[in-house]
Amino acid sequence: MRKRISLLAACGLVALGLSTTPAHAADPVFTLAGPAGIGLRPHPGQGGEPQKTSVGFRLVNDSGKTFDRQSTFTIDLGPLKGVADVTLAGQQGSACTLTATAVTCKRPALWAGETTVVDLDVRAAKDVKAGTTADLTVTGTADGATFKSATTKVRVGGPDLVMEPARLKAEQKPGDKQALPVVFANEGTESVHGVVLEVRTTHGIGLVEQYDNCSYSEDASGDRPWNTGWTTVQCQLEGEYEAGAVYGLDGPLTLKAAPHAFLDVLTYAVYANGDQPKTGKLGRPANGKKLTVQKQAPKAPASVRAVDLDPWNNVQEFDFATKNTADLVAAPVSLKGKAGETVKADLGFRNKGPAWIAYLRSPEDVARTDIVIPAGARVTKVPAGCKGVNADGSDREQALGAPRYFCSTGRVVGEKETFSYPFELKIEKAVTDAKGSVSVGQWTPRGTQGQRWDPNHANDKASFVINAKDGGTTPTPTTSATPTPTASATQTPTPTASATAAGSGSGATANGGLASTGTSAGTLAFGGAVLVAAGGALVLAFRRKAAGRA
Repeated sequence: MRKRISLLAACGLVALGLSTTPAHAADPVFTLAGPAGIGLRPHPGQGGEPQKTSVGFRLVNDSGKTFDRQSTFTIDLGPLKGVADVTLAGQQGSACTLTATAVTCKRPALWAGETTVVDLDVRAAKDVKAGTTADLTVTGTADGATFKSATTKVRVGGPDLVMEPARLKAEQKPGDKQALPVVFANEGTESVHGVVLEVRTTHGIGLVEQYDNCSYSEDASGDRPWNTGWTTVQCQLEGEYEAGAVYGLDGPLTLKAAPHAFLDVLTYAVYANGDQPKTGKLGRPANGKKLTVQKQAPKAPASVRAVDLDPWNNVQEFDFATKNTADLVAAPVSLKGKAGETVKADLGFRNKGPAWIAYLRSPEDVARTDIVIPAGARVTKVPAGCKGVNADGSDREQALGAPRYFCSTGRVVGEKETFSYPFELKIEKAVTDAKGSVSVGQWTPRGTQGQRWDPNHANDKASFVINAKDGGTTPTPTTSATPTPTASATQTPTPTASATAAGSGSGATANGGLASTGTSAGTLAFGGAVLVAAGGALVLAFRRKAAGRA
């Protein structure tokens, strides 16, 4: 009986061991990626040098972990024989090797995120016919991993839409109007069926005309469109746009500088229908005016949709500089409190306009607020976008308890916008008529100075007083929104909106309003230009210009 119990116990332990042995985790699956297709300009023939087109393949590791085994990637060049010639782009060292039949690349590890596998330069082979296609496929292998391949279709020939630069006047005054002449060509080898004309403007400039076959969107949110996006107009233009032809607008497109214009940007582009960038929420005016196209003789569409041979020349860009001013006004603040009390204060400035200020091509902040803390008070909470400095403006490590603070706006200050930085201060010692200051202006190594575009420097500085000798004002304490850091070109967080009412009570006095939320680093995100409908009938027609380009 005892032997039987022991046997059963042993069997139970074995069963227990089998049930608790962990199964091997599934191999990770990695995705290879590249463009869906590329177009090659045909070989120019004897004595000519074919133009290269670059194509890059990459790997996406979205597991969040590093795969620390060697991986091998292979691109079979067999399908390109007689169609295109391939070379390695740039300096790719010993990681990749090129033979007549394949490209082979090795990676010792795959880090989380995206990893570049290889960049190639591809040129059309001599005597290959336009319209010829071939597949360029990259595959991967590694011990303990699975790879999803990627294929790029290579095609010789195709359309090439080219937008011509318009002759525009850069120097503007608020209210100025000027025509935007749009001329584009198809310099490729194939026609395009339907195009989209896109015009994008920043906050201080916009188009006057509106049409039913154009869509209008403003990439804006809340009450601060200047800080979040562009105004985008996309017009669907039907018809066949033939290779070698040049097209221009018969009717006007008019640009108008807004009352708040300052430094603004215009882009205008033409895309094959379906290739245009995605936009925000679109609206159509439905005012009975339509942008029309003079129809050309239709051609049979290609069996494979061709890729634009050079998408970089589809777009033109232009910068405007409007003669305008903006008056930055520092906000005075008066506090009252007893020793041991903690008070709140919104410290900052407002822009009286009329201009918005945006440094579109520079990571520099538009303005800095320089705050000197009155004697007897110690800062216990510092808002985002502000850093503590020593009394002379030099750097210090500790942010809390500093005698002075520098606060940054980011690259955009909207017209009529208010910047409020919510501080909390503990009154450690009650000092009668303790005086500090709030100043606004251009950045300097140890403070601020007046902006060149600000016409009135007398109001750049205001008082910041605690327990004023004459009683001062005693506004109600304010409750400020918690600042949220926002990425900018200099990675400086900026404050969120904070509303403060001027009046009487027992807290801080400041001008109420909205504080900037900044802009993202990789993008010029500005916009909100108002598009005004023009009166009168208008028909825009495209005509082919046989005699050359305007």
